[in-house]
Amino acid sequence: MNPHTTKENHIVTVNAGSSSLKLAVFTVHDMQKKFEAAVENIGQLNSHLVTGSSSELVVAQTHTDAATLLTEWLYAHVEANTITAVGHRIVHGGPKYYQTIAATNSVLEVLRTFVAFDPEHLPIELALVEMFMKDLPNALQTLCFDTAFHHDLPTRSRLLPIPRHFEAEGIRRYGFHGLSYSYILDELHRVEGEAAANGKVIVAHLGSGASLAALKNGNSVDTTMSMTPSSGIPMSMRSGDLDPGLLLYLSRTEGYDTNRLQYMATFESGLLGISETTNDMKKLLEIEDNDMRAKDAVDIFCYDIAKTIGGFAAILGGLNTLVFTGGIGENAPKIRTRVCKELTFLGIRLDPVRNEAGSRLISVDGSPVGVHVIHSDEAATIARETNKILQGGSHGSY
Repeated sequence: MNPHTTKENHIVTVNAGSSSLKLAVFTVHDMQKKFEAAVENIGQLNSHLVTGSSSELVVAQTHTDAATLLTEWLYAHVEANTITAVGHRIVHGGPKYYQTIAATNSVLEVLRTFVAFDPEHLPIELALVEMFMKDLPNALQTLCFDTAFHHDLPTRSRLLPIPRHFEAEGIRRYGFHGLSYSYILDELHRVEGEAAANGKVIVAHLGSGASLAALKNGNSVDTTMSMTPSSGIPMSMRSGDLDPGLLLYLSRTEGYDTNRLQYMATFESGLLGISETTNDMKKLLEIEDNDMRAKDAVDIFCYDIAKTIGGFAAILGGLNTLVFTGGIGENAPKIRTRVCKELTFLGIRLDPVRNEAGSRLISVDGSPVGVHVIHSDEAATIARETNKILQGGSHGSY
């Protein structure tokens, strides 16, 4: 099939993680996803390009290398002059940006001043925006912020328990995975109806990065990640919440400076740090019967998730719907089982057959809490938000 058989216009979405880069292509007229590709394990010997059901080893030491590979793939499938907009996931907009906006040089300049909020993601993301602005000068470039969904958190969950004057400097709970939560909420509304979407909902986004959010009346009222994506529950390599005294202790006794502390908490902790073996949940589940450290990693992960769900149910005043999403949330029935067995007091009852199959509804019929597995699609949210500006929506450059 000739990939250039159509001249319809397209939106491209760009989603950069700490070790991955994903592109997706949507048709403007119906917002359907046509193609998607990703480079994973950037900077490692097993970097690979994933397109559809195929995967091949590639050399990708940096995100720039990955972007070069992906744009070659992109222009083999879509003519450049049909790309009318490129939507970028931006993890952190700092204290100023949260609504989707058009990328301009002045906006990018302001975002560079916020790099201290997220030194892991923001420099990479801004470099990619600049790359696509040069590569596709006639296309609209938009910035879609992962913090947007949680922007209006109530004061009691937004404000951090430190000297109040820091709030004026933009230090607050921001929350992340907002593009994913937005998609899940839309899916609940579309499939389960308005009552479900506006009820008491907890979403567990469990992937390499992991967080949970408590939703009520369609709004975020609390979430586990705080000022940075390294906080909250333990993750693949991120520690989650830590006693600040521990960091001071390591500084005094081990000579850790800020860079070493940041690296430890971001790349050496979580599942990897506890197991001392791997950050891959699938592998941990395979070896846990014969490796106590692997079992500890899985147990602590599930324990913190169950503890968080119980706490969120308390502040919601009950629970109507629990959603699992993300790579682990969608593909690890054992994790869902372990989490939910601690939550029977909330009325959660899983159907073992549905859970093992990863069905959309995995709770038993008549359960007072509906438990769902929903595939999240951040690219779809980015494309939708980008199209709003493309079609003259209310958001725009600041």
